[in-house]
Amino acid sequence: MKRILLLLMAAGILPAALPAFSLPAPASITITNPSGTARIEEVVEIPYRQVSSFAVKNGNFRLVNKQTGKEVPYQLAYEGNEQPEWLLVQVSIPAHGTVILNAAAGKPAAVKARTYGRYVPERKDDFAWENDRMAFRMYGKALENFPAENAHGIDVWAKRTTDLVVDRWYKVNDYHHDNGQGLDYYHVGLTLGGGDIAPFINDSVYYPLHYRTWKVLDNGPLRTTFQLGYEAWQAGNTKVTVVKTISLDAGSQLNKMSIQYSENIPVVTGIVKRPEPGSMLLDEKSGVVGYWEPQHGEDGIIGLGMVMPAHNNPMLVTKQHLLAKGDASGSEPYIYYAGAAWNKAGRFTTATQWFAYLQAFAEKLQQPLQVKVN
Repeated sequence: MKRILLLLMAAGILPAALPAFSLPAPASITITNPSGTARIEEVVEIPYRQVSSFAVKNGNFRLVNKQTGKEVPYQLAYEGNEQPEWLLVQVSIPAHGTVILNAAAGKPAAVKARTYGRYVPERKDDFAWENDRMAFRMYGKALENFPAENAHGIDVWAKRTTDLVVDRWYKVNDYHHDNGQGLDYYHVGLTLGGGDIAPFINDSVYYPLHYRTWKVLDNGPLRTTFQLGYEAWQAGNTKVTVVKTISLDAGSQLNKMSIQYSENIPVVTGIVKRPEPGSMLLDEKSGVVGYWEPQHGEDGIIGLGMVMPAHNNPMLVTKQHLLAKGDASGSEPYIYYAGAAWNKAGRFTTATQWFAYLQAFAEKLQQPLQVKVN
């Protein structure tokens, strides 16, 4: 009987007569770098609908770099939905180079988490998040009951480790001095901190109260995305609400800030300026704001940055801030990028290096990696 089946299969007769039980065909993903700048550990978004044909079940497939033969880690990003929206892969591609990823059915290797975020009720409603470069936090309602500690904008935690530290630092509750991994010495106060946003009318910043709702949309291993919701407040003659959707990728110094206001309103994004001299970059043409803070004793130096994809945003320096102006819409998100670096982490030790990173980031936004799925 087995011999007859083999003969029928060889003759091409049996497949037409029996039901098919084969897995979906393997696919190939070609990622091309159109720019003259190498892309190092960049997270690439691929619409999940383009690759779902070879995903037998969510996550039940492998990706292998055709050139090196090594498996490539990935993440399915849901953005809070039941079905995946994106396949995220992290790749390094030389200038004008190409990487080909072959996909096939099979269980992928475990991926070490390189991003993380969570609501922190044990510390006055903080929301903290991090990647393998830096950590950040925003302040919640409970902090409003402590006027002496109150602050408005984005806080920055300086890290010199690629490990995820948020849970550990909150648990030991001793993160204001360097424990070998880094520390939180960045002072926010009643400012925009490290790149927050607020309405700006008649030269005045109209801060909201702290966030009232939170929702984690994705939580690693390559991207963490969450939303913070704010109750209505008065900005000049306009009553406004806002939802902030913040994403942080592994390997990136900058967060993607997607800000949805309820009304059309002028806004500013800003970085708090220190009283002592620091180095500043305000490039309206490329949409880059950079700040290399003055030395903070033995704690070192933090570099701050914002990249505005909509170029030619008016920029200015006030007594308190470096600011980039813009106009937010009530119908579509206002998008920009903001983040930080620490000189003791070793990646950026001068203002020149940090500003070059920000300029290169802006250039990459104009020349995104190109993806083709076969």
